[in-house]
Amino acid sequence: MSDSQNKPLKSEDGGNSRAQDAFQSVGEQIDQLTLENEDGSAEYEKGNDEPKVVDEIESLCMNCGRDGITRLLLTRIPYFREIILMSFYCEHCHFKNTEVTAAGEIQERGIKFTLKMDHLDDMERQVVKSDTAIIRIEDIDIEIPPGRGRLTNIEGILGDILKDLESGQEKRKLDQPTIFEKVDKVVQALNKILRGESYPCTVSLDDPAGNSWIEPSTKDSPKKYARTEYARTPTQNSTLGLADESVAHELDVINPDEVMAGMDIVEGQMYSFPCPCPGCMKPASINMQQVNIPYFKQVIISALVCEACGYRTNDVKTGGDIHDKGRRIWLEVNNPIDLQRDILKSESCMLKVPACGLEVVPGTMGGRFTTVEGLLTQIRDDLRGSIFDTDDADGSHSDSMPGEKKIEWNEFFAQLDRAIKAEIQYTVLLEDPLADSYVQSLCAPDPDPQIKSEEYERTADEEEEYGLTDMKTHMNADGEYVRESKEVEGAAMDGDPMVLDEKKPGLAAQGIPQALPGGKI
Repeated sequence: MSDSQNKPLKSEDGGNSRAQDAFQSVGEQIDQLTLENEDGSAEYEKGNDEPKVVDEIESLCMNCGRDGITRLLLTRIPYFREIILMSFYCEHCHFKNTEVTAAGEIQERGIKFTLKMDHLDDMERQVVKSDTAIIRIEDIDIEIPPGRGRLTNIEGILGDILKDLESGQEKRKLDQPTIFEKVDKVVQALNKILRGESYPCTVSLDDPAGNSWIEPSTKDSPKKYARTEYARTPTQNSTLGLADESVAHELDVINPDEVMAGMDIVEGQMYSFPCPCPGCMKPASINMQQVNIPYFKQVIISALVCEACGYRTNDVKTGGDIHDKGRRIWLEVNNPIDLQRDILKSESCMLKVPACGLEVVPGTMGGRFTTVEGLLTQIRDDLRGSIFDTDDADGSHSDSMPGEKKIEWNEFFAQLDRAIKAEIQYTVLLEDPLADSYVQSLCAPDPDPQIKSEEYERTADEEEEYGLTDMKTHMNADGEYVRESKEVEGAAMDGDPMVLDEKKPGLAAQGIPQALPGGKI
């Protein structure tokens, strides 16, 4: 999640406020009803003006052509946002259909959830699948393409896949025995997963619109549950209706190298570059400024404001060389003064606060340059806004959330609030494979007793993820940069993959400039 906010234009008559009133949780809507029966049953008297929880609309039945009833429920769900639950029923032909639609705006970035199930309890996790989302069962290579929106759980998703595959199997067995055998293998694999006999099993949910979700848990580790946001491609924006193909093609032809040709980057000076608006995909401009952090390195602060739709975003990227090792930084927070320390959390950094049970994995936040207090406050507000309704800080109206989970989340936020107020002593850990994160020292240039750091060797997966394995870092006799090959006893190993030479100086020592994500400076 980048350090950005999507700011839609608001009408002067308070239209945005009325929209929030329309999308209340079920608990809030029930609280507004008046029970007037003596026995306490919830029943309306005809002709009264009691608000309706469910709206009913007479609509055409696509099965028989006669009129049926569509029921609409505008509500919010825990951990997520506003949705519309729709149910249609025709009393003439008994045809029925249900659907869920995301009522909020298309989010600024796409989102992908990955859940590694290792217990039957994971089957009960709620899932919101919008009509633009793709669900994959990674272990058996099954994919559910974009289609009808749904509100269900993991077990419901797997059960529907199993039901669809089993239908027509008897006919396939007679007419297409080869296909029958292949489908039967998948059916057996799904049955094992549903019975809990084939764990671990990985389920992923990818939504370019950012309006889908898999329920998290306070006990999830980064390896079990991952939430990653990403920038949409022009094709995905075109599919979502944010820009047509011609506009997407025009934006693709903007070449940052041509814009920056012959330009000398001066520290402290503001630069403006053309770019597409992530909100409406119309041409916009992004402002960038290079800033030097004392005792650390150069960083680039960027900000974008779209005049067409009002979209705003800001981000922080580190510049300079790529360090040859990763770095871990521990900060001991003992008093309110420590909360005012500057902190830079890069996009590749994992943040942990063990005393609060907090872990923020890489990819869920963009670059942040703020204070310790500001960073923890932003994390708390983002989590609370997704766990509870924005106007329901204590979770009193999160009626669909089980009581035990509500207690767990309330305890989690209470501990995090104490950490933000420095009412407890705790340690903040920053683990960055690219060594691009920083915590301000109050004793610089002398060592700070409350800050401890160490370097570590990156794993092969981290080298691959950040493109370091194939990076060209060695100049050959022709003056061209090529990949280094690891040598054993002075002789090259034919047929082995080429890797960075661990005996050579690091990238920073060789003066190789860092290529920032997305090709931006």
